[in-house]
Amino acid sequence: LQWLRNPGPQHEKRTLFGDMVCFLFITPLATISGWLCLRGAVDHLHFSSRLEAVGLIALTVALFTIYLFWTLVSFRYHCRLYNEWRRTNQRVILLIPKSASVPSNQQSLLGLHSLKRNSKETIV
Repeated sequence: LQWLRNPGPQHEKRTLFGDMVCFLFITPLATISGWLCLRGAVDHLHFSSRLEAVGLIALTVALFTIYLFWTLVSFRYHCRLYNEWRRTNQRVILLIPKSASVPSNQQSLLGLHSLKRNSKETIV
């Protein structure tokens, strides 16, 4: 979610949103289309020509192959963008716990008392 809130490149966010919308529309359409093609192939095998049944089965295989290819390429693209973002947008704060061996004036010199935590920073 931090990546979505980051005021970085808007093109990447629009691409992710567009791919999510396409995925939500294409998944049910591909499922229904595949089911209808296979159902038609079964009907053609029982009542009419086998050539039409083979054609419908080939159409179903092509449909699902294209769907899976698009899904995998899109998923891989967005994972690559996310990993690149994680690699280049790291914020780490190292908190040193108070110990008896370090005097309080040295801790104030380190700036531990005035340290503000930002929601985008990771505490280690």
